[in-house]
Amino acid sequence: MEIGTMLNLELKESGKIYTYYCKIIEKNDKYLIIDYPIDEKTKKTRMLPKRKLFKVNFVGKDQVVYQFTSEIVAKVKLNVPALAIKIPSPEKVERIQRREYVRVEAAVDIAIHSINHQFEPFVTVTSDISAGGLAVLVPKHIPLEIGTIVDAWFALQMSDNQFHYIYAGAEVILNREANNRINLVSLKFLSITKLNRQLIVRFCFDKQREAKKKELM
Repeated sequence: MEIGTMLNLELKESGKIYTYYCKIIEKNDKYLIIDYPIDEKTKKTRMLPKRKLFKVNFVGKDQVVYQFTSEIVAKVKLNVPALAIKIPSPEKVERIQRREYVRVEAAVDIAIHSINHQFEPFVTVTSDISAGGLAVLVPKHIPLEIGTIVDAWFALQMSDNQFHYIYAGAEVILNREANNRINLVSLKFLSITKLNRQLIVRFCFDKQREAKKKELM
């Protein structure tokens, strides 16, 4: 975990799970110093209670999602309000999933452009999405053969209703028939920023959490 890494905090209170986002702004051998967590729904900062255990999710350098349990140990005086949380021992950090495999079904508007003008730009929707790629619905008259390289732009709406606009260069890796008029085309991301990958991971986690809540209702 490096300075600048975004953290996802999950705190359970009164039988409900509350999610917060923060960033590592300093660190030493024992503690991570984070800015004040922001509630994903209210968008307000919150001083979490000391000694209250919560789960921390983050994306490592190896593009893997990790999780550990920690707690607030103290307020820290810096240029901005900050908190210190315990750094876990290595054996306490759990590997969750590779980002590429965190795939969820989602209908997201997406614009597809050919990098060499093989077809006119078009807008469609995704069938599913992950941080490694996505599947889109494509009219059969559009020539998206395996190996075709495209530019893709799409917007993700998070659980806090904020929109994040994503660009990725991608390659067609699968093209199969969905019905008489539509093909289902799988795209693998070739070029995408680290921040955009993290946003897709967050989006997928949000969708998984929504699905789990519906199952419990």
